Amino acid sequence: MGLTSQSLEITVVVLAVASVAATVWLWPRLSRNGWRQVLGRLGAILVTQVAIVSALALAVNANFEFYGNWDELLGNNDQAPASVSQGDGQYATVGNMKGGLVQPAGPQGLDRVTGLPEGPADKVGKVESVRIVGRRTRAINPAFVYLPPQYFQQQFHRQRFPVMVVISGYPGGIMNLAQHLQIPQNAGRLIADGKMQPTVIVMVRPTIAPPRDTECVDVPGGPKAETFFTKDLPDAMKSAYRVGHDPSAWGAFGYSSGGTCALQLAMRNPKAYTSAVSLSGDYAIKDDLTTGSLFGPGPEGAQREREHDLLWRLENLPAPQISALVASSRRGESDYGETMKLIHAAKPPMTIDSIILPHGSHQFGTWRREVVPALEWQSQQLTFPQDTEAGAPQKPAPGQARSMPSKGQPPADDKAHKRVEAESPQG
Repeated sequence: MGLTSQSLEITVVVLAVASVAATVWLWPRLSRNGWRQVLGRLGAILVTQVAIVSALALAVNANFEFYGNWDELLGNNDQAPASVSQGDGQYATVGNMKGGLVQPAGPQGLDRVTGLPEGPADKVGKVESVRIVGRRTRAINPAFVYLPPQYFQQQFHRQRFPVMVVISGYPGGIMNLAQHLQIPQNAGRLIADGKMQPTVIVMVRPTIAPPRDTECVDVPGGPKAETFFTKDLPDAMKSAYRVGHDPSAWGAFGYSSGGTCALQLAMRNPKAYTSAVSLSGDYAIKDDLTTGSLFGPGPEGAQREREHDLLWRLENLPAPQISALVASSRRGESDYGETMKLIHAAKPPMTIDSIILPHGSHQFGTWRREVVPALEWQSQQLTFPQDTEAGAPQKPAPGQARSMPSKGQPPADDKAHKRVEAESPQG
């Protein structure tokens, strides 16, 4: 049974309940004097406590995904790059895996998610459960990959697709993206309704060295999270899927820490991602107990930290040629003031749009109100389609929401900033 499987969690919960019941039942017999009874009482307490703690630990890990499998928990991580064969099964049927940079995986909790595509892939699309191998960083990260129905249709067999890299918060994991934000379910509905162009979506967590929070930073002498997201992950996806090779086809999207990562990745690496969505993200990265030292000591470390402060970058460095969407709430979100500062600091060729709710706290109820318009918005920023053969004519994609201005050009209303309305009712 997998570490995050529902069957293991149910088994351990049943064992915990059974151990408590057995302890209550046997306690009168164990209350007598004698060394056997004393050992029996100690054993009953120990077994009961271990069973209860194990059940709680599995439940917490299944929700936050500190560890995705037994190897991660035990520290037996594979050494990348790995050579693998094509996998079988409902959750892992990755097609062409050149170099083994995308590996089939077990469900990784996907079997617990409702509303996923069911039926022929060319009609409803598909969600695959995989592991992404970092060729440079040697990191191995769990991921879900959503493939739209068009990916499997004959008329698109020579087409490359745009990509959204959707990043969860910390310490959450990819399960939150599929279960709570329902990224693949919402994308499928939007594509079917013609409000979003067919897009490949790869869902990942922000850390590449759990349980440490790496914040998408290349740590001196430590994990190279920025390199993983800007080089390793795109290379892996291009090796296994028909996805766009030009940065204009790539966007980063995230909530909380994942939103922080999305903006950092695009603003610091516009040749990797040309659009970013940040739902309740921060605009500067600081060391804390979960991150450890991210930037290193001395003046060099202080400079690296400044360069991860996005307001400092806009004030002191040329603005990147990207489009960004930021979301916050006037009441209930601590980042509202910084969000408004970022909006006002943005300058061409960067453009920035926003979703500002009247009130909403830092939780999934707020992000669920924002995720659908955010998906629509980012879809409009990405170029599609690209033919897999150079020089072949391009054709419009069904489901493309509307044409967008060229990258780096102001939107039609000639303003650097505009509001994006959330479709959920205001509460």
